[in-house]
Amino acid sequence: MSDPHLMNALAQLVPEGSRVLDLGCGDGAMLAHLKATRGCTGYGVEIDDANVLACVKRGVNVIQLNLDEGLSMFEDASFDVVLQIDTLQHLRNAEVMLIETVRVGRLGIVAFPNFAHWPNRLSVLKGRMPVTKRLPYQWFDTPNIRVGTHADLGVLAQSSGLKVQDSFGLQDGEVVRWLPNLLAGTSVYQLSR
Repeated sequence: MSDPHLMNALAQLVPEGSRVLDLGCGDGAMLAHLKATRGCTGYGVEIDDANVLACVKRGVNVIQLNLDEGLSMFEDASFDVVLQIDTLQHLRNAEVMLIETVRVGRLGIVAFPNFAHWPNRLSVLKGRMPVTKRLPYQWFDTPNIRVGTHADLGVLAQSSGLKVQDSFGLQDGEVVRWLPNLLAGTSVYQLSR
């Protein structure tokens, strides 16, 4: 995770001393940050070889696993918190992974780029796919296989029988509670069973 504002804002949602599972942990920066600032322990899950190596170099425990294959290796409530930060939009089985997130963790924290943010809407009105800080790729080279909005995740959580403990947006590291679907580049949900 390269945005320090986003990392700090999300870290504040993780209770101190939590046992954390970070799905799609990238280079392990978030887990290293949680360990250093919140006294957390846990594991990252990552598929990319270079990122797995970066995690090891950071001293982050990492499991190399394709998330599209699920989380069957983990027992129910194995972790206090399961993070899914900028991962959901890359998964083929997004609904299944949301359910698995709250099965494996007592609390799931999901954050992803909000496609309904006003600059994205403006780009689409102009006839172009958006390219922003949170959606930095062109339509033809994006690793995202789907786009979603803050409102979409709320509907999916409800239809999947998940409890929304909290939901809000983040913009430049600041919490957005008023019209997050329009005014926030990042959507954040705290979910449980």
